[in-house]
Amino acid sequence: MRALVVRGGWEGHQPVAATELFLPFLASSGFEVRVCDTTAVYADAPVMAETDLIVQCVTMSSIERDEVAGLRAAVAAGTGFTGWHGGIADSFRASSDYLQLVGGQFATHPGKEPGARGGDETDNFLPHRIELTALGREHPITAGLGDFELTTEQYWVLHDDLNDVLATTTHPVRPWHPWRRPIVSPAVWTRQWGDGRVVVSTPGHSPDVLRDENVRTIVERGMLWAARTASAS
Repeated sequence: MRALVVRGGWEGHQPVAATELFLPFLASSGFEVRVCDTTAVYADAPVMAETDLIVQCVTMSSIERDEVAGLRAAVAAGTGFTGWHGGIADSFRASSDYLQLVGGQFATHPGKEPGARGGDETDNFLPHRIELTALGREHPITAGLGDFELTTEQYWVLHDDLNDVLATTTHPVRPWHPWRRPIVSPAVWTRQWGDGRVVVSTPGHSPDVLRDENVRTIVERGMLWAARTASAS
């Protein structure tokens, strides 16, 4: 089994440190791991054809048309595609083809009451709950886990009905926000794309969040579940 780790983009999500957390797990799970610091590899058809799993951590940034075409083709042919937080759900905002593949796009992460903000990233760190869906309580990625609490960025995600949602998070109504009813966003989802599987986990802003036992379990199980299956090889 071959895994391709693609990392880069906005440094605020610490793409190198974040992905390094999972390299030993991939190796111990039997993957031969290649790490790339550019999405140019997505346009390399021979490399993509032999890749069983892509782990992406590239926030924002841009992608060339032939690169996203190569990524979509590889996933449709059975290559698994997974990642966390902005590294997969806030990548390549200008590419509608990429957004369709992933099935969800970061819109915002609501912040604290204005008077409590200090001007750093913690302005957007809110206590919130990740709640498993009925599907999530049975799915191999999340089975056996319970609902859990985090204090970090809570992603508001634009999404569609092709996603199989394993966990959600609810944005409450607060006096300083303009919405007037609670908003439920998917927090963990899977998506079938041709013969390939896509897995997205929105928690994962920084390495400390990724070390949370629940988050790390979801990410690691997601890698194994997304990897090319025998029926897609």
